[in-house]
Amino acid sequence: MRALAVEPSAPVGFAFADVAEPIAGRDQVLIDTSHVSLNRGDVNDARSGRVPVGGVLGSDVAGIVTQPAANGDGPPAGTRVVGLTTAAFAERCAVDVHTLAQVPAAVSLADAVALPVAGVAALQALRAAGGGSGRRVLVTGASGGVGWFAVQLAALQDAHVIAAVGSTQRGVGLVEAGAAEVVVGLDGIDRPVDVVLDNVGGNVLTGAWALLAPGGSLQSIGWASDEPAVFAPYSTVGPPKSLSSFLIQGGVSEDLAMLVGLLDARDLVVQTGWRGSWNDYTQAAETLLARSLRGKAVLDVQPPRPLSTPHTGSP
Repeated sequence: MRALAVEPSAPVGFAFADVAEPIAGRDQVLIDTSHVSLNRGDVNDARSGRVPVGGVLGSDVAGIVTQPAANGDGPPAGTRVVGLTTAAFAERCAVDVHTLAQVPAAVSLADAVALPVAGVAALQALRAAGGGSGRRVLVTGASGGVGWFAVQLAALQDAHVIAAVGSTQRGVGLVEAGAAEVVVGLDGIDRPVDVVLDNVGGNVLTGAWALLAPGGSLQSIGWASDEPAVFAPYSTVGPPKSLSSFLIQGGVSEDLAMLVGLLDARDLVVQTGWRGSWNDYTQAAETLLARSLRGKAVLDVQPPRPLSTPHTGSP
């Protein structure tokens, strides 16, 4: 079958390859893939060696179950699902029943596929920080995939959400998404915050740490800046507050089901900044790496384009 796999000679570090069909374990379903979503971490996996040469990339997948789990758990064949898995960027994949959720007919699979990495990360990071109810929550990189969901989820918990972005243009739509304030960089934040959900790293992380109130929590989710974070002397000495590294943990089916439910109820909105055929994966990856993508990149899994036939004229 066709898949996107690590290829160091490719411009973005991965390319199409023919790979073996997946074999499902007893607690896995097989799905025909309809959509996948590209995350910065996928490109990092290809370039860092975390996924070996020839290994299939990807984490976000949506499609139709073609083979239910042998142990009897999970959805039956024909069910529309979204899941978090390894080797997602393939025409067919095996997904653990504890990492997928059913998708109702009213929710498009193209929207649902944006949820597994970005939506679950935002939800779990907010939970790890103690939630947003009645608190001041700063979301950095708020126009990105995780940030966009984090703003909405914190607002749904009645937090006072401050959305930090890289430019005025990238702040468009964030007030409608639930932000009480939209700032460029960290300019204009004149009161301490209780929670920081950081997706940028570098100087933004250290600046956000300085804004964190005693007892507050900073969750380090991503590092889109690719810049080092340098703390000034004694900036980590004082009243207790915490900086925690973040990684999605455990089975995510309940979290995914909750997020799908919010989509179904229209309490959560997906922002898709790039959508197209997975045949155009290079364009999607370059847009993401250029940091010009607002929201998510969704790729429609389609057959290869036919080769053009030269016109030879009339016989």
